[in-house]
Amino acid sequence: MILTVLKILARIPLPVLSLMAWPLGLLLILIPNKQRHYARVNVRICLPQLSSLQRQWIWMRSLIETVKTLLESPKLWLGKQDKVLQLIRKVDGLDAVKLAIEKGKGVIFIAPHLGNWEIIGQFYSHHFPMVLMYRPQKNRELDEIIRNGRERFGGLLVPSTRKGLAILLKSLHQNKTIGILPDQNPGAGAGVYVPFFGINANTPIFANRLASRTNAAAFIVTAERLAFGRGYHLRIEKASECLYDKDVETGAACMNRDMEKIILRRPEQYWWGYNRFRHRPEGEAEIY
Repeated sequence: MILTVLKILARIPLPVLSLMAWPLGLLLILIPNKQRHYARVNVRICLPQLSSLQRQWIWMRSLIETVKTLLESPKLWLGKQDKVLQLIRKVDGLDAVKLAIEKGKGVIFIAPHLGNWEIIGQFYSHHFPMVLMYRPQKNRELDEIIRNGRERFGGLLVPSTRKGLAILLKSLHQNKTIGILPDQNPGAGAGVYVPFFGINANTPIFANRLASRTNAAAFIVTAERLAFGRGYHLRIEKASECLYDKDVETGAACMNRDMEKIILRRPEQYWWGYNRFRHRPEGEAEIY
C-alpha cells in the first residue's frame, strides 16, 4: 500500500506537488498538532528579533515547506535518475569540493534540514564515493524504500551509531566523502549542550570529532527549494575553522553558528516543526 501511494506521487510533476502542499499545509496550520506547536515555539524563541507577524509567517510557511518535502521525496526515491538530477537547477561551491579531493583530502558534508535535504545525498553520491549517516525507519517497507532511494545513486548508508561513526572515520581516511545531518537531537547523554539561536540544544558531535581527527574538508550543504516547483539550488559553503577545535563543545557551537547564518537566509524553508529542544540541561525548565 505504501509503495503504491509513493509510486503515484513520484509520477506527479514537481510544480503540481508544490501546489498540492498548500492546502495540506494549511491543515497543519489550522488543526492543533505537535508539528504546529513545535514550529510556533521554536520560531518564537529562536527569532525574537523579528516581529510577531514575521515569526508567524515563518512558522506557517515552514509547515507548508515540510509538506512539500514529504510530497517531493517519493519522486527523488523512485523517479528516473536522470530526471531527478535535472531537478537541480544550480550548484554553487562544487569546485571547492573537487579541489579538496584533488589534494587527497576526505570531505565532510554537513546538511541541515533546510529545503529538500533528500536530494543532497543523491546528487553528491552521483559524483563522489559517498557514505551517509542514516537513522532507520520503524516501518520496514518504508525503510527499504528510503534506503534503496538514497543508495541508488552510489551512496552507502550507515547507522547513526558508534559503528557507523567508525565507518565514517575509515571512509575519511580513505579520502571519501561523508554526509551528516547536524540538527537532530542525538538523545540524552549522546551530545553536548551548546547554543543554537541562543538556546542550549543537545547537539551532535560527530562532525567535530571527524573533522578534528582527520582534518577533512568540511562544508555546510543545502538544497534550497525554488519557487513554483522549479527545482532546487544546491549550495556548498566552507565550514568555519573553529569546527576543527579539539574541544567538542567549541566545535559543536561553531557548527551551530554556521547553520544559523544559513538558516536566516531562508528561514521559512527550515524544519522548525522538529522538537529540537526536547532534552534540557539539568536544572533547565521544559520548553515544549
